[in-house]
Amino acid sequence: MLNDTYRHKGMRRKLVELLRSKGISDEAVLEAIDRVPRHLFLDNAFINFAYKNQAFPIGSDQTISHPFTVAFQTQLLELKPKDKVLEIGTGSGYQCSVLMEMGVKVLSIERHRSLHMKSKKMLNSLGYFPKVFFGDGFKGQPSYAPFDKIIITAAAPFIPEDLKKQLKVGGFMIIPLGESEKQEMQRLTKVSETEFKIETYGEFSFVPMLQDKSFKS
Repeated sequence: MLNDTYRHKGMRRKLVELLRSKGISDEAVLEAIDRVPRHLFLDNAFINFAYKNQAFPIGSDQTISHPFTVAFQTQLLELKPKDKVLEIGTGSGYQCSVLMEMGVKVLSIERHRSLHMKSKKMLNSLGYFPKVFFGDGFKGQPSYAPFDKIIITAAAPFIPEDLKKQLKVGGFMIIPLGESEKQEMQRLTKVSETEFKIETYGEFSFVPMLQDKSFKS
């Protein structure tokens, strides 16, 4: 049973104020965070901490990102209604839900089968129906390209060439880049078919984006 109480909603409002105080200024992003019941994406053991600015394990050695990280990446996308967005790393489905609340069309890829199945079920139960795929995020979804925006929610060791090709000219890719404990948040703007502008936005910490490995159950 999906239980979203007045208490949960009050906690979300406090979270929104915290995010605002930390520099999130896009009101549409803050409103989306306010509408998505983050506690439903967490195991029961963490449910009382769901609206703290913390990451939590979600199984398969993956985590649900800090709310600030979700809001920050979403804000960098500068979403417009009906943008077609490719998300690499569905994870719990929380970031995907925030994107759906922004009124965009979302396609999301997850390479852990158990997370793919669990997040799809949760998303649908909340009334969100993105296209979700079990597959390799490094390869993207070429049959649905080009994308207005691409968001990568795991630490990428390099910028995948396939994803660069699938981004529209004028589009953004948000990517935490690096193989060390901390990654540099970058925004790539596709200036032409062969040219990209790169902006950097400080250090963050993500679980690694898996490559050259068999798919995980």
